[in-house]
Amino acid sequence: MQKFLPILAKILILALVFSPTLSKAQLNGSYVIEGKITDDHSASLPGASVQIKGTSFGTTTDSTGRFQLTTNTRFPLKLVIRLIGYQPQEFEVKNSNSKVAIQLFTQSLLVNEVVVSASRQQEKLLRSPVAIEKLDIRALKETPSSTFYDALGNLKGVQMTTAGLTFKVFNTRGFNVPNNFRFMQLVDGVDNQAATLGVPLGNAIGPTELDIQSVEVTPGASSALYGMNAINGMSNLVTKNPFDYQGVSVYQKIAFNHFDGKGSSPKPLTETAIRYAQAYSKWFAWKINASYMQGTDWYADSHDDFTPQSKINPDFPQLSGEKNIAADNWNKYADQGNIAITDKDGRAYTVHRTGYWEKDLVGDYTVRNTKIDGSLNFRLPNKIEISLASRWGQMDGFFQRGNRIVLRGVTVSNHKLEITHPDFTVRSYISIENTGKSYNMNPLADNLEKSFKSDKTWQKDYTTGLNNALTQGADLVAAHKAARAFADAGRFEPGTAAFEAQRDKIKTINDWDIYPTSKNPANTSGGAALKQMSRFYHTEGTWNLRKYIHFADVLVGADYRTYEIIPDGNNFVDFSLPLDKRNQEGGKHIWYGKAGGFAQISKSFFHDALKLTGSLRYDKNEQFAGKLNPRIAAVYTVKDKHNFRVSWQNGFRFPSLFEAFSFVNNGQVRRVGGLAFIEEGLGYFKNSYLTTSVDAFNVAVNKTINAEHISKEAAAAKNAGVLKVANLEPIVPEEITSFEAGYKAVLLDNKLFIDLDGYYSSYKNFIGQIEAVVPQTGNVNSPDAAVLNQMLDKSLQNRYRVWANSKSTVNNYGFAAAVTYDIYKNYTVSGNVNFNKLTQDKTKDDALVPGFNTPQWFTNISVGNRNLFKNIGFNVVWHWQDTFYWQNLFGNADVPAYSTVDAQVTYRVPKIKTSFKLGASNLLNTAYFQYVGGPTIRGLYYLTITYDNVFKK
Repeated sequence: MQKFLPILAKILILALVFSPTLSKAQLNGSYVIEGKITDDHSASLPGASVQIKGTSFGTTTDSTGRFQLTTNTRFPLKLVIRLIGYQPQEFEVKNSNSKVAIQLFTQSLLVNEVVVSASRQQEKLLRSPVAIEKLDIRALKETPSSTFYDALGNLKGVQMTTAGLTFKVFNTRGFNVPNNFRFMQLVDGVDNQAATLGVPLGNAIGPTELDIQSVEVTPGASSALYGMNAINGMSNLVTKNPFDYQGVSVYQKIAFNHFDGKGSSPKPLTETAIRYAQAYSKWFAWKINASYMQGTDWYADSHDDFTPQSKINPDFPQLSGEKNIAADNWNKYADQGNIAITDKDGRAYTVHRTGYWEKDLVGDYTVRNTKIDGSLNFRLPNKIEISLASRWGQMDGFFQRGNRIVLRGVTVSNHKLEITHPDFTVRSYISIENTGKSYNMNPLADNLEKSFKSDKTWQKDYTTGLNNALTQGADLVAAHKAARAFADAGRFEPGTAAFEAQRDKIKTINDWDIYPTSKNPANTSGGAALKQMSRFYHTEGTWNLRKYIHFADVLVGADYRTYEIIPDGNNFVDFSLPLDKRNQEGGKHIWYGKAGGFAQISKSFFHDALKLTGSLRYDKNEQFAGKLNPRIAAVYTVKDKHNFRVSWQNGFRFPSLFEAFSFVNNGQVRRVGGLAFIEEGLGYFKNSYLTTSVDAFNVAVNKTINAEHISKEAAAAKNAGVLKVANLEPIVPEEITSFEAGYKAVLLDNKLFIDLDGYYSSYKNFIGQIEAVVPQTGNVNSPDAAVLNQMLDKSLQNRYRVWANSKSTVNNYGFAAAVTYDIYKNYTVSGNVNFNKLTQDKTKDDALVPGFNTPQWFTNISVGNRNLFKNIGFNVVWHWQDTFYWQNLFGNADVPAYSTVDAQVTYRVPKIKTSFKLGASNLLNTAYFQYVGGPTIRGLYYLTITYDNVFKK
């Protein structure tokens, strides 16, 4: 923060000093146009933008609605007047004596809204061929959410998942995970993902509050036009063009969170942003944005247990609750590995190591986010615009795949060259990722435990301590407590200098292989650092053939992308090296590319009442056969008010980098990509058991020993049928076939807006993870006593978490309905209700669980008035969602239903061009979480001050 504030201060000083100088330089040989802007009730409208069409000359109205505009533009000229919430107006000025008095009218609900994302070309939102949601600049400013990005969670069909203050991911139509591979996020057409992490990092490198113009979200498959990674939907965040939005804007937020009611003091959050944009002529403009945020993130500290005693040690009900010797707490790590213990009386138990809580591994929950971006824009003759843009972001936060990951100093940047014209767009960019000083909490906890004592030594000491206590007459609960204390003697204890030194050492070691193993007893290098670096290169173009083809509207496009992964020795390795040499940095880079193209044709019939659209796309990935994707859509308009639409499309998703190439030794389980060559020499495709069946086998064997008092070998042979062979196959692309229907209408003299849509989707080759266990010797298809014995001893197994395809067809369906009504004067009430449901035609040997992770029902209701009193407006949003079952490899459990209220009041002071916004996200301080293992979220209360000075020319 201390390093960053001087940069902001310098930019602000330069902007405030430099801009008046430019304005004065343009006064020579010019004249003044004066006027007043009012609303349809003759009330003055301060803050309205007044610009001479086709030039950079512009100003804003003062507190009385009046303006003065100095220009040397030749007459006649046109003034373009814009104000959020009102219809834009154009007014012709014939000479300097013209009296300018203009009325603006309240914006009709969505009638004139234009979107681009649905068809990759401009069209009215009401006539979009597929479902699409849009937030314009007015809605983004008036949201009661703490940031504009959070406001996306209030849109119809959108499910927002909060991983932390800096990292939020949204999704549509099911299969939600914190690392969502199925939803694409663009910023001005640029894919905003961190390539090796595999997801967009929320808005951590996206636009600032000051530079966002609008957001478009397309629920459902968009592969027909956008290709890979848009199988569940896509969004496009559109920023302000420096030609159209000039001036200096400054934003300051002061907020507090962590009102937990447990005696700890609330934690401050601050965010500072500045935007400077200037057009020097009608040919050249530029802008720069910078922001810095710092706060204390939400804590993940759930003590819920994934493996209660009834599941893992059912013969000993007294060892339950806090006395569970095999507890696997949600936010405690290294406490999940099964260790077999047999006491002196022949009783068999499964025990877990003690592990470490997340709060001890993290220590400091302070997170920071720095963002800088800018562009140079050139407008050439023939309506061509060229822009050079760069965007850089650095963030801290938390990320969850199969494990929880602490992100520290992650940077993602992209650099773009773009040429646009009403008929074509050419865009080329590079994205660069570096995970900085991040680390994985599970290997951190594992290596803390194992650097103190190996599993074998700990198992031996626990058994000794247990038998000693039993010999001395202790009951079973006390004996196990004594055994753990005996085995943990000398352990690195949180709060001690030794613990902090060892923790900090392990965090920096880029090698997740665990401490001493049977194969390498001298190993002392186990670490937890997440050190990933990657780049991807992308070029695309679209061309509307309207000048050459007149019977229909034809759009064609093509794109090429390739990923470059720099092996880190943990997540991604040099596969040309032998197995025992791969866990080292560097080596041969991994390249993963694809090329594709599409054609789309649209044609209107019956005096533009019926619009038919068809598209066909082809993509080829270097690891997979080509994929063909069609989409057919129809929109029928009745009396210019009622718009009905239907569409059918096929979509696809090539495996992400992590799903295809990962090779991670993580907490005694190696996570591996699904490509065939990765499995060579490992055997998990055809010589493995499902891990779920191995765990059940261990429970069954212990139960048999305790009930029948027979040997472990005899009990294993008796329960061999519990083991299930995995029979896995190399990964292939995921496919979707989707049908959608919808209705949009603006009724009651443009006061009522209705939007309905329903969908049915069927997934083939759904991609997920399956855990498998490979014996170090022997064959699972004809198991002998040696193989069975290995399934009872983790040190004799190789465990894998494999990216694979479901053998079943996965289906989901649902609907969403939204209504917005201008009920009285400036009062607006809106709401949406959303339903999503999963079905699966499950085959008997399919072990993959798709993880729908979506509430069947969720809803949002809002009421607001942007001008309740003069210059004062408010907005309130209530959100509710139903209980749902969360399934992924981190853990499975219910996510309880919850409801929240967001509220804000805005006070505008036109004389000083400043607005004050006082609000609360989760006003009632409800405690809730959105996914298993994720943070507990409470209220965040904020004040934002925004200064917005549009340059006068």
